[in-house]
Amino acid sequence: MPFLPDSVESEAGKAVAHFADPAGFEAVVGEHRLTFYPSGADRREALLALIRGARRSLALVFYIFAEDAAGRAVRDALAEAAARGVRVTLIIDRFGSAASAAFLAPLVQAGGRFLCFSPRWSQAYLIRNHQKMAIADDRQAIFGGFNIAEDYFAPPGPEAWTDLAIGLEGPAVAGLTEWFGKLAAWSGDDGPNFGEIRRAVKRWDWSDGRLRWLVGGPTRGLSTWARCVREDLTTGRRLDMIMAYFSPSRRALTRIGALARRGEARLVLAAKSDNTATIGAARALYGYLLKRGARLFEFQPAKLHTKLIVLDDTVYIGSANFDVRSLYLNLEIMLRVEDAALAERMRGFVAHHIAASEAITPALHATRATPLNRFRWWLGWVLVTVIDYTVTRRLNPVP
Repeated sequence: MPFLPDSVESEAGKAVAHFADPAGFEAVVGEHRLTFYPSGADRREALLALIRGARRSLALVFYIFAEDAAGRAVRDALAEAAARGVRVTLIIDRFGSAASAAFLAPLVQAGGRFLCFSPRWSQAYLIRNHQKMAIADDRQAIFGGFNIAEDYFAPPGPEAWTDLAIGLEGPAVAGLTEWFGKLAAWSGDDGPNFGEIRRAVKRWDWSDGRLRWLVGGPTRGLSTWARCVREDLTTGRRLDMIMAYFSPSRRALTRIGALARRGEARLVLAAKSDNTATIGAARALYGYLLKRGARLFEFQPAKLHTKLIVLDDTVYIGSANFDVRSLYLNLEIMLRVEDAALAERMRGFVAHHIAASEAITPALHATRATPLNRFRWWLGWVLVTVIDYTVTRRLNPVP
């Protein structure tokens, strides 16, 4: 991937040394209380506390569930809950999760169950259940971008993931519970029913006042998540985004460019990742965005996994990246919140990450955009946006 001058590496080192996750905070929107957990340690404790406090039911979905210390801690807490009579259901994505039946046996032996989305290889295996959520007693929930693995709960550092979890109390938990019921019906030994999934992804959303659940996935036309964010981008004048993977379709990119021209757009993107092709895919789009006045930043202290969009007075939070997979292929869950005070608070959250990021100015981008680097970026874009998307779509045609 692109070479970084020594001076840039030095600044990145300073950012790593001084960056700290912001403190957790709360917001009340109508009848809902949202608690934000930027710190990995706080995310871990909040999840375990949710599990320990459950009395009737626990419903969990995770894309990655690792066989490491974090995975063992969550597994054991779930097994303890099942042993005290809590109805425990865990859904994992077989593509993303390393957790085996043997590893999860203590949960099953205690009376819980686990289901796999796409449990065996098939054409549909390339469509992933990318959602992350935990629901206790149908009244409290935690959701966001984080997975169950040590790197998602570690302090900032080169091998850690910077992420965000959101605790939720209020009527909107019922919407998440309703969606979980659909996921459970689609998961298991027989594999997912993609006919039902496609219909649900196109039509399902759930709202209560200013909170609205949206889902993404493989469907003809746009999912509720993709359709809603498209409409907000079309009319919006101020965009702030922290996004782990950024490689949208050309139409979505055009809307961001148009918004930047008529208003203001700030995007915090990844300088470090587990997949260098995704970084190249994003950098291939920098020139277009910079020409239209967008301000771009690459986050330096850790691998970036946060998914956050603030559009005017609306906040999007959840599991979806802003790439073609999350917009059109993977199963995703996003919460749209209309609240001016929360939007302003989340812009402060974005600013905290900008302070630990490198500003990608037109001059800096020009020095990096050597012929070799442009080829690498283009190749990353083709791999992420064209080949992966096209192959998955052709193996899983939408009727």
